[in-house]
Amino acid sequence: MSKIEMKPATMLYPLPAVMVSCGGMESSNIITIGWTGIICTTPPRTYVSIMPSRFSHDIVEERREFVINLTTRDLAYATDICGVKSGRDIDKFKEAGLTKVPASKLDCPMIAESPVNLECRVFQVERLGSHDMYMADIVAVHVNEELMDEDGRIALEKAGLISYFHGHYFGINDKKIGRFGWTVMKDKTKKRLAREKKL
Repeated sequence: MSKIEMKPATMLYPLPAVMVSCGGMESSNIITIGWTGIICTTPPRTYVSIMPSRFSHDIVEERREFVINLTTRDLAYATDICGVKSGRDIDKFKEAGLTKVPASKLDCPMIAESPVNLECRVFQVERLGSHDMYMADIVAVHVNEELMDEDGRIALEKAGLISYFHGHYFGINDKKIGRFGWTVMKDKTKKRLAREKKL
């Protein structure tokens, strides 16, 4: 199989397409972010990378807090609006038809329509070049009740989440192809899971 070598670029896909809300309840903004992810499990920590020219950059820089709001197929239009328009010019909550709800640990709004909201408090900033990385503790998580299954697991495959691939939004297929560790699972564990599935 032949390959084409390219110059160094940010070609790690898919990316999450999240809406990050910031600012106070009265003067808030939303920015769509692709540069985000988990950086630590214990304590739970995440990051967002924001260009200094973006309106939300100064808000996060000053307030040191934000909410990561996961996005769905139903929120794709709002996700794009919040990525291509500036909060300097419009009220993005109003323009995108989104609802503010107070966070529990921060003075920052969450997006009610988002199925999962992560409240984040910045603990460190790294100036990296085109973007500043805001590393943050996840101080609270909010999940829509209908996404909780009978075992108390968050069934995110039911949320219709979207991702970003090199200039385009795509829905994430909800068909499961495996579970963590299935390649090394013991036969007795496979049998137990098969029995549980039949119940």
